[in-house]
Amino acid sequence: MKETSERNIQALVSMIDEPDPEIFQEISEKILQCGDDAMPYLEDAWERFPEEDLRLRLEALKQQIRFDLLSEKIIAWAKHDSSDLLKAWMDITFYFHPDMNKESVLNNITNIRKDIWLEMNENLTALEQVKVFNHIFYDIHNFKGNLDDYHSPDNSFIDRVLERRTGNPLSISIVYMLVAQSVDLPIMGINLPEHFVLAYMGERFDTEDMRIHFDQPLFYINAFSGGSVFSSKEINDFLLKLGMEPMPEFFVPCSHQDIIIRMFNNLLLSCEKSGQLQQLALIKQLRDRLEQL
Repeated sequence: MKETSERNIQALVSMIDEPDPEIFQEISEKILQCGDDAMPYLEDAWERFPEEDLRLRLEALKQQIRFDLLSEKIIAWAKHDSSDLLKAWMDITFYFHPDMNKESVLNNITNIRKDIWLEMNENLTALEQVKVFNHIFYDIHNFKGNLDDYHSPDNSFIDRVLERRTGNPLSISIVYMLVAQSVDLPIMGINLPEHFVLAYMGERFDTEDMRIHFDQPLFYINAFSGGSVFSSKEINDFLLKLGMEPMPEFFVPCSHQDIIIRMFNNLLLSCEKSGQLQQLALIKQLRDRLEQL
């Protein structure tokens, strides 16, 4: 796309006050086809058109362009680069917070990683490693689950989670997992119903078949509750309390695509509770596309 000249984009944006709905629809579609190239002109028009109705038009166009860009990035990520979970999370956050400081986010994660890495050594057992990690993550860097505003959309945005050191089970778990993996701890996400948790992966001896199984959860971690450790039996009991059959997929790591879909579901609930109907429709559309891949 991007073939429209700057002069043509400027001319299109200058007609943002077109009173005829059908003509304005045509103008809007042409502006949207310009994609990110139109953003500077829409921003400039904000200063030139103080009327509230025109600013609503401008804001709707900017939001749609940002969403189209997010859709392209997320679908491309899912098809070609889903190993980079942090990239997808930052792209989602940037859609909602265009002023997000990406360098600050990366530096924040690096600082947490550095503090944990300095305390780790190869002689620690898996449980000892998690104990050290938890001390730095929760006691020194003060992360905690957001019990006061559980459904806030801010709980799903990486910049807000890192600034406030709080989030929902999914976002706290993702930060925990990203930092853990950066210091070579084999910690993965577990997509439980009603609650997202983590697993420490390793070799496990199964007393039923008397064999060693590789790449199996040694134990589970509740990042939302201070990094508490628990067993598969507790997952089994949790599922039974929910009236759900303990399916195998609830005990093993999920994909990064599953994690992002769950993040969209959290955002859908937040938008529904806050009455953001346009955002609700857009996010549902992208969530549905991602589920179909």
